[in-house]
Amino acid sequence: MAAEREEEVAERGPGAAYQAFVLMEELRDKLKLLGCEEEEALRRHNMRPISRHYFALPTNPGEQFFMFCTLSAWLITKAGRPFEQPQEYDDPNAVISNILSELRSFGRPVDFPPSKLKAGYGEQACYVLDCLADEALKYSGFSWKRPVYPTEELEEEEITEDDAELTLNKLEEDVVEEESDNEENFIDLNVLKAQTYKSDMNDSTKQEEILQSTTDAAEWNLEVERVLPQLKVTVRTDNKDWRIHVDQIHQHKDGIESSLKETRGYLDKLHNEISRTLEKINSREKYINSQLEHLVQEYRSAQALLSEAKEKYQEGSGGVTERSRVLSEITEVLEKVKQETEEKGSSMTDGAPLVKIKQALTKLKQETIQMDIQIGVMEHTLLQSKLKEKSNMTRDMHATVIPEPTVLPSWCLVQ
Repeated sequence: MAAEREEEVAERGPGAAYQAFVLMEELRDKLKLLGCEEEEALRRHNMRPISRHYFALPTNPGEQFFMFCTLSAWLITKAGRPFEQPQEYDDPNAVISNILSELRSFGRPVDFPPSKLKAGYGEQACYVLDCLADEALKYSGFSWKRPVYPTEELEEEEITEDDAELTLNKLEEDVVEEESDNEENFIDLNVLKAQTYKSDMNDSTKQEEILQSTTDAAEWNLEVERVLPQLKVTVRTDNKDWRIHVDQIHQHKDGIESSLKETRGYLDKLHNEISRTLEKINSREKYINSQLEHLVQEYRSAQALLSEAKEKYQEGSGGVTERSRVLSEITEVLEKVKQETEEKGSSMTDGAPLVKIKQALTKLKQETIQMDIQIGVMEHTLLQSKLKEKSNMTRDMHATVIPEPTVLPSWCLVQ
């Protein structure tokens, strides 16, 4: 995408990268003329006011595509063509195809693939919306006109006041004195300004006739240098400025005194009215207190009874809480006893222990039999060893050479 964009910019020139911003600026003005932000149909979709670079820069492709489709459908409807409002889960290819078909029906060329509109931003999206906005303006009967510039009114020249508090009368006196001293002719600024304003008005009426200035710059500079000394206005400082200050102080003092007389009368009248009103309020308050004194006493006694009842309630609630805690402990102990009783009762009615005892007795009998057999074998072995030892001792005692006796088998000894 980046390589294609670079190739396109190289083909169309460096200004192609900013064409989307130009179209977006024009589109925003046209939407304002159509009343886009005031329409209830757009408020129904919770559309925010469109910024000046909304469709020129990528911010949120999903939101921008939905805004593009919604705004295109609204513009097509404003242009007099019925168009179904797209929904959020509609097929984007079908919606784009319908919008481009409506754009072609208006006679607008479409020389780009529809896939460029899926992002919801870019030069193509701004181009489509701009064309639809033009058609909507045409259908509404809107036509562009030449701009009418307001005539600039002559602003009154402000008199700057410095530390010397220069006044118009003082300025005229200084100018007259300077004229009498220097005997030079100065140009009146007000007259010059009025003449300049009239000449500007005459020039503004003849703007269409003026195509090129024929005034020589050198002659203009010479004229400026010749007239420049007459344009200077000098104001001399006077040693009598403190008298003007004193006169102004006296004037302000007289004005303050006259205003104070009038204001004092109004203030005295207002003071008297406020005093009478306060006296009425105090007398009314005393009367109300005297009339409602017994009710106040009853209210205070009722409050005392209420406080006593609240104390008793708190004491009673504390005892109830303690008894509830004891009851919960007793209930836990009772539950444990019930559980133990149930376990013992179930063990008493159960025959499993008896079966275990019988099995143990049977096993014990078997083990006893095995032990008896083992005891018999051991006794037989012990008897055989004793007999063998006895025969050996007898042989050693009675015979010097005694032939070795024949050893009988064990079963013969047992018999």
